Amino acid sequence: MLERLFQLRERNTDVRTEVIAGITTFLTAAYIVFVNPAILSQTGMDKAALTTVTCLVAGVATLLMALWANAPLMMAPGMGLNAFFTYSLVIGQKVPWQTALGVVFISGALFLVLTWFGLRERLARAIPTTLRIAASVGIGLFIAFIGLQNLGLIVKNEAVLVQLGQFTMPALFGLGGLLLMLVLELHKVKGSILISILA
Repeated sequence: MLERLFQLRERNTDVRTEVIAGITTFLTAAYIVFVNPAILSQTGMDKAALTTVTCLVAGVATLLMALWANAPLMMAPGMGLNAFFTYSLVIGQKVPWQTALGVVFISGALFLVLTWFGLRERLARAIPTTLRIAASVGIGLFIAFIGLQNLGLIVKNEAVLVQLGQFTMPALFGLGGLLLMLVLELHKVKGSILISILA
């Protein structure tokens, strides 16, 4: 049945390979279940509800990719977008989270229309490769900066905007978790991010 539904032989794969790939993908991205609600709850939204919604959205979107698009891709909330939503839009610009969610819905609808007419892909191709890479790096640095702020390793300074914070126990635990993640990643351990979060 699975062979007929997903054309596994045509794609030079089998059920065992796909199950292992699925487990690996889950272990790689499961940290999102913890991180997404932690970031978004800072806007005033309920953390338990956010955890439920994160799991439901990831599950339904992944099932749609599998059953409708027949693509072996896992879908989940983007870590850069949730950081932008929380720290730039709601906290930075003082936009109520309800209004910000409306903005997200409208932008999602516009992207759906652009995709439907094939314009989104053309727009993406029009952006120079160097700019696309720079944007990814910038989002990564932004998320790292927020993480260091939450640990208390970076604090506000009126003169130079930021300065080094105190090495408190939570900050040291956070650094230990980061170091553990780097070591596990270097040794190609599956689920290294999730293991570091749970540790």
